[in-house]
Amino acid sequence: MKPFRRQVALALAVAVAAVTVAASPARAGVPLDQLRLQIDRVLKVLEDPELKKESRAKDRRLAVRKIANDIFDFGETARRSLGRHWQARTPAERDEFVQLFSDLLERSYLSKIEVYGGEKIQYLSDAVDDGDQAKVQTKIVTRQGTEIPIEYRMHKKGDRWLVYDVIIEGVSLVSNYRTQFNKIIQTSSFQELVKKMKNKQEELASGTTS
Repeated sequence: MKPFRRQVALALAVAVAAVTVAASPARAGVPLDQLRLQIDRVLKVLEDPELKKESRAKDRRLAVRKIANDIFDFGETARRSLGRHWQARTPAERDEFVQLFSDLLERSYLSKIEVYGGEKIQYLSDAVDDGDQAKVQTKIVTRQGTEIPIEYRMHKKGDRWLVYDVIIEGVSLVSNYRTQFNKIIQTSSFQELVKKMKNKQEELASGTTS
């Protein structure tokens, strides 16, 4: 899959997962059922005529970000993405990294919610391991009929199922970032990684691209 197409697919997967899971009851249940039962609400949110207006772009993004913060375990995603380097970090470094990483994910992907163009989600299967880990197999079907397999990795935290990884056509969001982060740390330092993340954060905040 081309990088741009994967980015768009991830944006859709993240956005749909955010709206879907957040709309579920507060109790934990079968992950696939939680997603499937809310598909109508997902489409209503993404196809809301008011929120689709260009003048409401900021409101649309803020709404999705708020929901995503409720259902994505960004701390777990950050920890797994940093991999073996997580253990060496101080509590303060971990907190800063999680905040930076969460913001970058939101700005990079959730801001692309406007690319939604009527794609549908089909639910294929799910599997729960040890009672608190789950994999939900789905696929996005574009208006042109293209099928993009999406797997959500989730874990149960308290009374909710939270997403910590999204896998598109076999490519894991966590693994992808872990490879990038590991390379920077090994060739330079953790401090350099944080510096690069802050610079990227500023670029995305100002609307520029690198």
